[in-house]
Amino acid sequence: MTTTGNLEPNGAFFVHTALPPEALAGVRTRRILALGLDFIIVSFLCFTIWFGLLILTLGLSLFLVPPLFPLVAFFYNGLTVSGRRMATPGMSAADLEMRCVDGHRVPFLNAAVHAVLFYLSWMFPPIFLVSLLSNDKRCLHDILAGVIVVRRPLQSV
Repeated sequence: MTTTGNLEPNGAFFVHTALPPEALAGVRTRRILALGLDFIIVSFLCFTIWFGLLILTLGLSLFLVPPLFPLVAFFYNGLTVSGRRMATPGMSAADLEMRCVDGHRVPFLNAAVHAVLFYLSWMFPPIFLVSLLSNDKRCLHDILAGVIVVRRPLQSV
């Protein structure tokens, strides 16, 4: 693995590690599958929290429905990606992990900002086409958050 320095337009310097082709093989398809599973998990968590609050507050929590999904998704992504597995449960099931571009574990704030940028990207779907033009298969929200999604390395037995 070789490292090359890239000077970003804003003057920030990121050390980019050249990855082997196996690390990026099938990443886009696996990310879509992981997104589907994570969406189901976050939806279930939101419904559980909403239903629990509905009972505890005798119906007053109906006003909490709109901000509940983004709030749960923010912490879900932040806590799971910054955890020891470096992936959401959906990403783990798809054999993916997220790292900073320098190869280190993603801090909570970067992971949570990545989630916010991802959900904002849904307002402008053509932004996802950046992944087709990027050599390392990163979407625009990955680039802005300073992360890369790669295949999980095989564990030696």
